[in-house]
Amino acid sequence: MKQTPPTADADLGVTTIAGGSAGVVTRGEVRSLPVYGPGGYIWMPESGGAVLVIKGGPGGEEQCVAGTRQQPAPEGMQPGEVCIQGPGGGSIYLKRDGSIRLRGDIQLEGTLRVNGEPYVPCRCGEEETV
Repeated sequence: MKQTPPTADADLGVTTIAGGSAGVVTRGEVRSLPVYGPGGYIWMPESGGAVLVIKGGPGGEEQCVAGTRQQPAPEGMQPGEVCIQGPGGGSIYLKRDGSIRLRGDIQLEGTLRVNGEPYVPCRCGEEETV
């Protein structure tokens, strides 16, 4: 008996179970699918979202969620630039000229350095209390 050769296929699906181990309906519902993304990105699909499902292995039984349809690019975005957008409107936009645009409620944790030096906020004009 001849073994079935490995195949690769893709399909558009809709998530039914959100999170890092997703449930997706393509031609039927499949649960506990691993979620993959580009290196360094952590993404958890939302329920009801359209996602790309990659099918592989003999008979296509091995499946994973690989991504979702992109949001519209920021106005004027150039080839090679990267913009990571969250569902609440926050974004990190890495521009070709080396600048970074952050949008949203920005909370920093850890040490902030400016030109290699620890940042110390200016208390200019404040009266010193003893």
